[in-house]
Amino acid sequence: MAKIDISAVKFLIVEDNPFMRIILKQLLRALGVLEMAEAADGAQAFSVMKIFEPDIILIDWEMQPLDGLDFVKLVRVGDDSPNQYVPMIMVTGHSEQNKVTQARDAGINEMLIKPLSARTLFSRIRAVIERPRPFVETRGYFGPDRRRKQEDFYSGPERRKDPDEQSQSDVDAMFD
Repeated sequence: MAKIDISAVKFLIVEDNPFMRIILKQLLRALGVLEMAEAADGAQAFSVMKIFEPDIILIDWEMQPLDGLDFVKLVRVGDDSPNQYVPMIMVTGHSEQNKVTQARDAGINEMLIKPLSARTLFSRIRAVIERPRPFVETRGYFGPDRRRKQEDFYSGPERRKDPDEQSQSDVDAMFD
């Protein structure tokens, strides 16, 4: 995998846990990122977006008063959204199939399951930069196309062992 320069990419980190914010900032710095802002919840992040224009948002799910999923919906379909098209990567401990589906259906571009590494974070950043999905608008959805691949039908065996717990590769397959 060839290295790409992401030093000019501006990130907004939306995470209520201060230790996780530090980890994400350190990982981004290690990847060469120079400019980033942070917020402790979705409401604060929405305000930050009005003065700081991120190129990519890293967002946690569980936060109060406005959680990550509601923030994504507000950014994607809110009348006063600063940028409906900003790529968002959900960084969460939730790997259950229904949670991944909810995040995808809210308009998340990529999902990254905790614990994470610099390599997995970089792979998701690279995906939103190098393989952006077109945005679609229907009566009930606005956001990135929920399919990564344009395939007609999967006819192989079921790959999941426990339908409630997913690995990162299973989560990735749900976006395919």
